[in-house]
Amino acid sequence: MPRVLVALLFFASPLLARPNVVLIVIDDLGQTDLGCYGSKFHKTPHLDAFAKSGVKITDAYSACPVCSPTRAAILTGKHPARLNITDWLPGRPDLPAHRVKRPVIRQELPLEEVTLAEELKKAGYATAHVGKWHLGGKGFEPTQQGFDVNIAGDDTGTPLSYFAPFQNKMGTRKMPGLEDAKEGEYLTDRLTTEAEKFITANKDKPFFLYLAHYAVHTPLTAKKEMIEKYKPGPLGRQSNPTYAAMVESMDESVGRILKTLDDLKLADNTVVIFTSDNGGLATMEGAVNGIPATFNSPYREGKGFLYEGGVRVPFILRGPGIKASVPFISTDVTPTVLGLCGVKSEVTFDGRNLTAALGGADAKPPAEFYWHYPHYANQGSRPGAAIRDGNWKYIEYYDSERRELFDLSKDVSESRNLVADKPDVVKTLAKKLDDWRAAVGAKMPTPNPAYKPNPQAKDGTITLKGEFGDAHGVMLRFEPLPHKNTFGFWVNKDDYLTWEFEVTTPGTFAVELMQGCGKGSGGAEVELSVGESKTTHTVKDTGGFQAFEKLAAGTLKIEKAGRHTLTVKAKTKPGVAVMDLRQVVLTPTK
Repeated sequence: MPRVLVALLFFASPLLARPNVVLIVIDDLGQTDLGCYGSKFHKTPHLDAFAKSGVKITDAYSACPVCSPTRAAILTGKHPARLNITDWLPGRPDLPAHRVKRPVIRQELPLEEVTLAEELKKAGYATAHVGKWHLGGKGFEPTQQGFDVNIAGDDTGTPLSYFAPFQNKMGTRKMPGLEDAKEGEYLTDRLTTEAEKFITANKDKPFFLYLAHYAVHTPLTAKKEMIEKYKPGPLGRQSNPTYAAMVESMDESVGRILKTLDDLKLADNTVVIFTSDNGGLATMEGAVNGIPATFNSPYREGKGFLYEGGVRVPFILRGPGIKASVPFISTDVTPTVLGLCGVKSEVTFDGRNLTAALGGADAKPPAEFYWHYPHYANQGSRPGAAIRDGNWKYIEYYDSERRELFDLSKDVSESRNLVADKPDVVKTLAKKLDDWRAAVGAKMPTPNPAYKPNPQAKDGTITLKGEFGDAHGVMLRFEPLPHKNTFGFWVNKDDYLTWEFEVTTPGTFAVELMQGCGKGSGGAEVELSVGESKTTHTVKDTGGFQAFEKLAAGTLKIEKAGRHTLTVKAKTKPGVAVMDLRQVVLTPTK
């Protein structure tokens, strides 16, 4: 009899003990933050050993590039768009700089949704939530969603404190279940202790432990003696000692949980899953000493973005009958865990039951994944949606007409946009995305009536930063990583830039560019225009595309108050790229 069939019969038989389930979800951990996924800076020996003893999945994704939506998807098997929880809760408010307005989202995981905990509890499991919840406050706590026990879970997305006492600065609010903490106790360690207590107390019956660490979310905070083990390094690579120490503490936690299972002789009958809620934080948000939390290379960008760095996550699992790797996304967790436990559900899931595939069945389910993120992220990304179909990854943005297509089999860094080369693929994937949005009832952004882009300052200047501009064409793009923060990849002459801006006091303005240009690529002629007024700038070779200089570029005349558009186009491109452009400043002339 085939081994996978034996495993399935084992799980299906009510006469045999159902496996325990330990689901560990880390906050903001990038896939490449672990040694077993390629990190050379972070120390993760316990997870590396776990990956060797189980199955490590490379093509594993979060259902959203930010936290709350992914957590909802993990616990329900439904897509965030269907649940109408598409941003972290309560979400980022609309701003005048936003061209479109976010849709109204649910502020909690609805009680009518059936969670993994509720399904397992009904099947006789003891259930516990330990750590971050971030899916609703009073009336929507974990204990209202199928968990017998809740430690530290509430409506907040960041811990009140990483060190005891676990309370806010005013002392008016404490993390539930952690009121008796010893002074100076580290949160990651304490949550692990609580998880160990639950496992031990329920060792003689099936249990479900959801250990959702607050680590490695900002504010980056770690044990001093552990931070001192690491030396800071340059931008553009993993080099943040505080973040590395947080990762190491998280790794120690996993080691403790696995040891507890071994000591209690439960390991052979326990499904253990380790993953993250989104990609690693790679911008300056929460940076320590000018060093961002992490760097997700070879994947592009990080948390908040629909690129691989924002949605590709670690996914390691081990348990009875699990031996094969298969592409995974957050929505697959609930149906797969129920399948592994032999628990039937009447819920219709968006995710897939991958029990057979994990057991080694020849038929592999297709890797077709969808994302809908109609919000401006704190990290600088814009509202959009994406689909991965096989090796094709297609992205479209809701506040512009920009479309991008990548072949992940050849370009996992998403550097070459193939949208102009493969129009038939774009058409097919765009229709699939449209059909999927309709099927899940995805809420879309709408025009922002309060939109007021790049307003003129009181002194008359108009500052146009890269993050508030629009790239047009194929390759030109804005790169927000802390060592860039610029428009770059201007390798196609016909790509161009625009900025919308508001003028209250018209007149003649001196133009200043903050530009960089690599050796041998200087000399490009660039035209800047506002309406009929134009000026030309000759790009200077600054010795490097990231070696920025502020350079005068003539004058432009703006005759009327109101909204205008600055356009920057290349007339020539003698080198490999036109230039990198960080900002344009228009200053009134006397």
